[in-house]
Amino acid sequence: MPPRSHRSTKSRAKQPFWPVFAALLVALPLLTTAPAAAQAPACPNAEAPPPAVDTSEVPPPGQPAPTPVPVPETPVGGDRLADCALLSAPNQPAPPPDVAASAAGWVLADLDSGEILAAKDAHARQRPASTIKVLTALTALRELKLDDTLVATQEDANQEGTRIGLLPGMTYGVGQVLQAMLMGSGNDAAHALAVKMGGVPATLAKMNALAAEIGALDTRAATPSGLDGPGMSTSAYDLATIFRVAMREPAFANAIATPMMFLPGAPGQPPFELWSDNQVLRNYPGGLGGKTGFTDDARHTFIGSAQRDGRRLVAVMVRGENSPVRLSHQTMAMLDYGFSLPKGTSVGELVTTSPRAPEAVPAARADVPPPAAVGAGQSSFFGSVTGPLFLLAVALVAVAVAVLLRRRRAQLAQARRQASAEGAEHP
Repeated sequence: MPPRSHRSTKSRAKQPFWPVFAALLVALPLLTTAPAAAQAPACPNAEAPPPAVDTSEVPPPGQPAPTPVPVPETPVGGDRLADCALLSAPNQPAPPPDVAASAAGWVLADLDSGEILAAKDAHARQRPASTIKVLTALTALRELKLDDTLVATQEDANQEGTRIGLLPGMTYGVGQVLQAMLMGSGNDAAHALAVKMGGVPATLAKMNALAAEIGALDTRAATPSGLDGPGMSTSAYDLATIFRVAMREPAFANAIATPMMFLPGAPGQPPFELWSDNQVLRNYPGGLGGKTGFTDDARHTFIGSAQRDGRRLVAVMVRGENSPVRLSHQTMAMLDYGFSLPKGTSVGELVTTSPRAPEAVPAARADVPPPAAVGAGQSSFFGSVTGPLFLLAVALVAVAVAVLLRRRRAQLAQARRQASAEGAEHP
């Protein structure tokens, strides 16, 4: 009998190893990626606002589309706020049903304690429209001196949307322009303040840094006025947080509580009146003021605050409609509901000192998908794995390795026996 080849014996010994290992590699991704679909955000706007209805958010030619603002691992203000359903405190009446269902998201909170009394989809990403001017004003209060002056430009006067009527070449006080911006929602005033703070890009960087500093992690300002722009994002929770911080500034609180002011007229002309556009200030008992907003993409947004019996509350409505009644009246109904609840009612809290924010996501090409949200599981070669399934995957690997090692030892022993037999047969 011709001798057997040792090479062919070793080749046969290896054959069972690779099919098992290959099957393991195929099976593990199928097992470990299953939770990714199951754990996908249930809330439709957990990462980004709804699609725009116009071209206002299309980046200029040659510029990339911003990736969504990173989602924190845990919701700021409490775990319950991750829920997009209506939240009300146990053993307390529910909010007025028509009002609660109207806006896509809202938050009702105590300005002093920070307690959130009730909410709906508090952290959903929405567009702020002109309510972002609260952040613009807060940034200006930290960057500028109110007794300083600025000279309005033609670019200010040409701003799209609502304007208070700044006249090119006229000199205004910074405090005067800030107050007019909040009362009349002037986009010309917001642009003038941004120029005074170093220009629009520099101002947006300062606004976004301030938002992150105070824990408004759903927010990215794309314009200082609230006009829609690439990457614009906020939430009802963030607007309530920003407003709460702003109300600690006397100049801001006084500005939104002012029903009427005078602005200089053209040379040789008398000053003209500017009235607050906030109906909570003008028509709600104890109204402290707030901010209004509207764009085609954002729809109606509204911030209203009031005080009663030693309590100060704020109601924030985002992506609302003037139906069944105007959003300002819906806000008043929500404030009525809040004042009817006992002190201490809470489904979460407004946190005005930032937790550790996720790393900022730089602008990227539109065809590159954003990184997975923090907290969605740890990424690996095998996909996303979390919790018990990760332990199961580890156990499967350990068992497979043990089986393969045992089989490999048996195959080597058999190969040695065969080699010895062949050596004895063919000295």
